[in-house]
Amino acid sequence: MEEKIWGLPAAAGGSPVRETKIYYGHQYLDEADYQAVLDVLKSDALTCGPKIGELEERLCSITGAKHAVSVSNGTAALHIACLAAGVGPGDEVITTPITFAASANCALYCGARPVFADIDDKTYNIDPKSVEQCVTEKTKAVVAVDYTGQSTDLKALRKICDKYGLILITDGAHSIGTCYDGKATGSIADMTTFSFHPVKTVTAGEGGAVMTNSDELYKKLVLFGRHGITRNPDWMENTPEGPWYYEQIELGYNYRMTDIQAALLLSQLDKLEMFKARRKEIVKCYNEAFSQMPQITVQEEIPESDTTRHLYILRIRPEALTIDRKGFFEALAAENICCNVHYIPTYYFPYYQKLGYQKGLCPKAEKLYEEIISLPLYYGMSDADVEDVIKAVGKIASYYAK
Repeated sequence: MEEKIWGLPAAAGGSPVRETKIYYGHQYLDEADYQAVLDVLKSDALTCGPKIGELEERLCSITGAKHAVSVSNGTAALHIACLAAGVGPGDEVITTPITFAASANCALYCGARPVFADIDDKTYNIDPKSVEQCVTEKTKAVVAVDYTGQSTDLKALRKICDKYGLILITDGAHSIGTCYDGKATGSIADMTTFSFHPVKTVTAGEGGAVMTNSDELYKKLVLFGRHGITRNPDWMENTPEGPWYYEQIELGYNYRMTDIQAALLLSQLDKLEMFKARRKEIVKCYNEAFSQMPQITVQEEIPESDTTRHLYILRIRPEALTIDRKGFFEALAAENICCNVHYIPTYYFPYYQKLGYQKGLCPKAEKLYEEIISLPLYYGMSDADVEDVIKAVGKIASYYAK
């Protein structure tokens, strides 16, 4: 057998394109972020203090939504969105399998059953036609994921939801900063959830939020995220006995965000436009380079989506290569380009298999999974980093071309 060097045959050209590793995602923090957190640590309010209200106002300002409810993470945001939508035992919630498990788990938390619709094989987002085919008399809501940051086809999804009386929830964990048809993500669906995990465009360390324009849904979201307890006399069922008085009027959860997280996120949001611009620059460089490689398929976008990408998906064309996705992934790692795969179809997991889900439900999603790799994409990447990624992909694609 021919000797292997750095994951490629020796004939491929020796040492890797870079000496140090680069990973698929990384947060960017500066002195303003550190100072924002330090100021809260020196204050009298560490949790549920003034920064929470300030953050929620800022999120409304950025997205154009009427209400924001901050929570401890993106999964909590999805959970309370389903609760506010009235999802319960016996209901069905339609979502995509190409997502993090929380997009489907939120239905299970409520006693409902996730139903998986297939994707559009060009954009990789949930296909509205498949969504409509999945609707039954048990369907309560649709959780549409803005995969990679690209907006779903909201006009088509809204039409379906209105036709069948469904609640439209957008899982915007990837898409803060994205606009659809000139409107910011967060202001369009009945509810939109965000995640502020460190690899996202802006981070609070952890944290999440739900956006809505509905006063009724807002009240439910607040209660479900904060123990079901209120001090708002307009929401109480009895006359307050005094200034200490509060009531529990729902069975809620402790999904509160801390002031520490809110302060960090407020500082990060000051840099959102800067983060958006750099991510778009990197995506443009990738698209221009990879569109020239016949072994690669570039993700398409709908014209309505002005996208801020959280992920950049490299899709290989197995018919044009002598290696599969696993081989390509390992070859990139050997070039010190450390990638990831987003995502394993949710119903592939043993837990879902035990619930009766089987492979074959969504053929387009399953084919996509076999062919994708998430490349490095984050604000702190230098031009040289971007060029190294492009060189590594080109090196591997050309060597293993059929």
